Amino acid sequence: MILYWLQHITFAYPWVFALLALLPLMLAWRLRKKGKLQATLEVSSIRHFKGVSTFKTALARVLFVLRLLTLGFLIVALARPQIKNTQQQVTGDGLDIILCIDVSGSMTSEDFSPNRMEAAKKQAISFVYHRPTDRIGVVIFSMESFTMCPLTTDHGAVITQINAIRPGLLQDGTAIGSGLATSVERLKSSPSKSKIVILLTDGVNNGGLIDPITAKEIAKAMGIKVYTIGIGTEGYAPMPGPDGQQSQEKAGIDEALLKDIATSTGGQYYRATDNAGLEGIYKNIDTLEKSRVEVTSYERTVEEYLYFALAALVLLALEMLLRYTILRKFP
Repeated sequence: MILYWLQHITFAYPWVFALLALLPLMLAWRLRKKGKLQATLEVSSIRHFKGVSTFKTALARVLFVLRLLTLGFLIVALARPQIKNTQQQVTGDGLDIILCIDVSGSMTSEDFSPNRMEAAKKQAISFVYHRPTDRIGVVIFSMESFTMCPLTTDHGAVITQINAIRPGLLQDGTAIGSGLATSVERLKSSPSKSKIVILLTDGVNNGGLIDPITAKEIAKAMGIKVYTIGIGTEGYAPMPGPDGQQSQEKAGIDEALLKDIATSTGGQYYRATDNAGLEGIYKNIDTLEKSRVEVTSYERTVEEYLYFALAALVLLALEMLLRYTILRKFP
């Protein structure tokens, strides 16, 4: 608490601290005055004064210390200490976005670092971070499709589900039509004016109950824009097998299909051949699909001078109490 206070404290009138120079001047004046005091009574021996309590003498010195502290706290109070908190409120019309990610076995190919699936997850998470007002959901597909996370503004939950994606969650295969159809289903009842699917795959459709063309037509009819991403290098890529041995697998992206889905629905098709290219694709989509966001900043100021003023008042009262009671007759 004290550390927070020290980090955030400011002063409305910092020039008032120049008055602190009075404190050493008062101390110097006190010492000089004390040095000039001369004895007014001479005695031949102090043995008769042994046992006289020095309590009041010590207490009398406290009066001057109390006066210095009173003045110090009063100066700080006059400087008007404050704590300022700046807060931001983000409002706007967000988009509804489904991240549709291929989780087939070929996504473990290591032509990306560390592999296609992990690279896709990393860039999907980065994309989520940059969409503060959007509702985002996650659909995965291989031979079948599954909703990992429905549309939500709880981006922490979205990121948790993206991190949970791993090979083997679904039966192996590539059902692009099923993945797209499930994504469209997630967006069907959305009231948002802008509905988007970002579909990422590294293969050719070879299964599923719904063919890609049918899924595309449904998306088009519902005004859902689909951005498609083909991920994988040209030629062969190393892919680990179940026995730990690597094999070389040739990339088999159906670019004609992905281009058709994108252009028919008003989206764009991208080809990612490395990590940097995939990162650039998500950034480009982020730029094209901007939400109308307003950020309102406001500052709240809390005055803290009262604590110092009360401390000065208490110290002054204590000094007056001592001076006119215990030390009333003390020189």
